[in-house]
Amino acid sequence: MMSSLRPDLTTRIHPEPPHTVDHFDLLPDSLLLSIFNIIGDVKTLGRCCVVSKRFQTLIPQVENVVVRVDCVISDDDATSASGTDKSRTPFSSLFRLVVGGIVKPIQAIGQFLGHKRLLTVGTNGNGNGDGDGDGEQLGGVTHHSPTQVLKNFSDIRFLKIELPSGELGIEDDVLLKWRADFGSTLDNCVMLGACSVIDKQNMQNLASSENSYDGIGGEDNGSIPESFYTNGGLKLRVVWTISSLIAASARHYLLQPIISEHKTLDSLVLTDADGQGMLCMNKEQLEELRVKPLSASSASKRTLVPALNMKLWYAPYLELPDGRVLKGATLVAIRPSEPSCQKEGSDGSWVSSAFEEPYGTAVRMLVKRRTYCLEMNSF
Repeated sequence: MMSSLRPDLTTRIHPEPPHTVDHFDLLPDSLLLSIFNIIGDVKTLGRCCVVSKRFQTLIPQVENVVVRVDCVISDDDATSASGTDKSRTPFSSLFRLVVGGIVKPIQAIGQFLGHKRLLTVGTNGNGNGDGDGDGEQLGGVTHHSPTQVLKNFSDIRFLKIELPSGELGIEDDVLLKWRADFGSTLDNCVMLGACSVIDKQNMQNLASSENSYDGIGGEDNGSIPESFYTNGGLKLRVVWTISSLIAASARHYLLQPIISEHKTLDSLVLTDADGQGMLCMNKEQLEELRVKPLSASSASKRTLVPALNMKLWYAPYLELPDGRVLKGATLVAIRPSEPSCQKEGSDGSWVSSAFEEPYGTAVRMLVKRRTYCLEMNSF
């Protein structure tokens, strides 16, 4: 009787499966790479590296990479925490782009990077960061340039670098946007500006001011009013144009090491979180820079801007599709004056396609107005 109450050790209520299958491991590498390419963000990819050795092996093969720069640091302040000030601009001596913001999670990425780090590894003041001497130490956080960040990616084809803000300090109500295409030098640049962006309901009061800054009282006959030349309107547009060209040429200069190291690049975009400026380079332009080194400006760390021909369009008021109105809207299309520097695109498509909506519509409306031609010397 007692023996019949003994449990049967050969059977179990919940028998263990003979083998546990990790279905995630069954996903092909090509599918995982597609996911990583959609992610793109270099910091997120850095965190993915700590998941598994398989991820550590695959992430260097990612083709689509986005680097968001946390701060721009002047060489003069590279050893002080004040270098993280967002207001730093490329017009203040030599400067670097640095990536920071990830502290302990990325310390485990060492196997992927060898003795280098993919992203910024911060210290907490107690020496917990695995400092290797390759970055700048600012306020307890070690910073690395995009060149250092990207050196462990071997197959990048599409690269986007985003600055924390635009370089040009402008007032909140002023609109200033630019796009520049470079090879070994400037191919073309488009600048769109306006003294202010106003709501449609406020138009009547502003338009009735006959002594406005741009002298835009009165009837709009498609021409620039005489007061535009005497009250500072033209001077302001020249300042906008030169500032945009300096910002673009400074960005271009910084990209040399990245372009030289990553031969697989098909597209490179350097933009900013404010949407102020965008520098673009396609495959042919990237190859041109590798074959023909850029000419640097003797005055500062930027690419020399060649002599230029410019076309300017102006409208005292320009209504956008979303109902907003640009006051003193100005469009400037810029190309090198030397025929040898001019590339394809003489049909003007590079102007009309420079900006996304609603500013693309503003460009197409402006180019229908009277054209004014200007010239500018190399600088």
